[in-house]
Amino acid sequence: MILIKVNEKEKVIIEEAIKLFAKKGFSSTSIQEIANNSGISKGAFYLHFKSKDALLLAIFHYYHQSFKKEIFEFKNDTYNPREKFTHQLKILFQKLLDHKEFLIMITKEQAVPKNDSTKKLIYTMRLETLQFYRNGFTSIYGLESKPYLWDLSVLMDGLIQSFNRILLFDFEQIDLNELAEYLLKRMDSIYKDLLDEQPLFSESVMDKILFKTKSFLSKETEQIHQIFTEMRMQLDNIEDKENLEISLDVLEAEVSREKPRTAVIQGMLSNFSGVQQFDKHIHQILTIFQLPKVEK
Repeated sequence: MILIKVNEKEKVIIEEAIKLFAKKGFSSTSIQEIANNSGISKGAFYLHFKSKDALLLAIFHYYHQSFKKEIFEFKNDTYNPREKFTHQLKILFQKLLDHKEFLIMITKEQAVPKNDSTKKLIYTMRLETLQFYRNGFTSIYGLESKPYLWDLSVLMDGLIQSFNRILLFDFEQIDLNELAEYLLKRMDSIYKDLLDEQPLFSESVMDKILFKTKSFLSKETEQIHQIFTEMRMQLDNIEDKENLEISLDVLEAEVSREKPRTAVIQGMLSNFSGVQQFDKHIHQILTIFQLPKVEK
């Protein structure tokens, strides 16, 4: 898990922002409004979060840590394994409903920041969720279920996502405890059927899938880092390199931002345009950020 420590003031900002985003939408909510509702100045806001996107990412971390504490790490010795797993699923659905307006807003506005930090957090959450299902099925079906745990977990994840979409818009018609029990009964039937088959997602297959997914998430960052390394090596072969070094410093800092500004990237790359040694690197960076060709 990616652990983000939140102090009391940041917790207030996060909780007030969640309310505003749910009510007004992410795009329509200003930082000034968030600051006002949090009882701080706009300048003080930036002491805690450098942008609205950074705040939104912090909210996702906040939810993640809450899920981990209240659901994934839930302990109660009075429950048998099936009762415990049923209760955990009920809490999962309840937390969804507690923040359904916010989640609907995220879906409608597609407000999730598209950066490496977000991708890695989503990957971590997906993996921990699947592991949560695995642990639950192991506790219910025993160690003999091990060959089928990934199949069961992936199927369970699909079912829960489908019911989540229904709950977001029509939760009054469904009792959450009944829903959790219903899902486990369906998984009982699926597990019995799987015992007569070879698992689709064996441990070795899932290891490869997870490895490729993790590699994909870090590939873009590694590629950009390699491009900048090569560009700095090329600078050593250029006599008047001072201005280009400054441009490269600005460019590297810009792409490290939560939300890189395309105009700045294009502006800095234009300084390298016409210098043949950098043609390949300019093309690579433009491709990564899906930008048009720059002109000097």
